[in-house]
Amino acid sequence: MPPGTQTARARDLRKRQTRAEAILWQYLRASRLDGLRFRRQHPIDRYFVDFACLSLKLVIELDGKVHDDDQQQLDDYHRQLAIEALGWSVLRFTNNQATASLPAVLDAIRNHARLAGASIAAETEPFQRRFVPRARPPGFKP
Repeated sequence: MPPGTQTARARDLRKRQTRAEAILWQYLRASRLDGLRFRRQHPIDRYFVDFACLSLKLVIELDGKVHDDDQQQLDDYHRQLAIEALGWSVLRFTNNQATASLPAVLDAIRNHARLAGASIAAETEPFQRRFVPRARPPGFKP
């Protein structure tokens, strides 16, 4: 895919993000998660990943209901193998995990980052935020 087309596709995917992606992005953007810098809808080879930390070669994928289908799970498996063959690690979460169990998702990302060699200061509490995202108006749909 030509670079200009990749950029347009990534922009389109960012505009059409799911609620779970929007929520998680509020904690990953601008190095808010322990100084780790993430990109969203980042192209890797012929794929676009939901979130990528280039310094750790870490991919975070959020899967919605469409990923429950057997064929989609097989496609996801082959996609993940291709990305891992390029030296990336892939963490997968469901949209429900990202919305209902966000602290656990963030802790899993932190733990993986530590294992990958990132220097993250140990926290006294298992879930601390450097910021509090602003409240969304009723009926907000990202």
